[in-house]
Amino acid sequence: MKQNAKKSKRPAAKAFKIIVEKYADGYVAYPLGLKGVVVGEGDTYEEAMADVKSAIRFHVDTFGKDVMEGESPVLEAFVAETEVAG
Repeated sequence: MKQNAKKSKRPAAKAFKIIVEKYADGYVAYPLGLKGVVVGEGDTYEEAMADVKSAIRFHVDTFGKDVMEGESPVLEAFVAETEVAG
């Protein structure tokens, strides 16, 4: 006698590249490739990462999975510097 085991259907996880900026008073983190503005912060790197992960979940739950579907994925991110006269 065979038993049909129910498999839980968990949505596939999507990986995001996260930019983390360090300031004198803590860290700020934000994802690339997500429609809308999502920011996390914390006193430590780990706190900022946990906060931005929570913010991404909330953003997707609130606005739907379409916010995760950018035109093309971010392959790499760079930090560059330029001067602007002002």
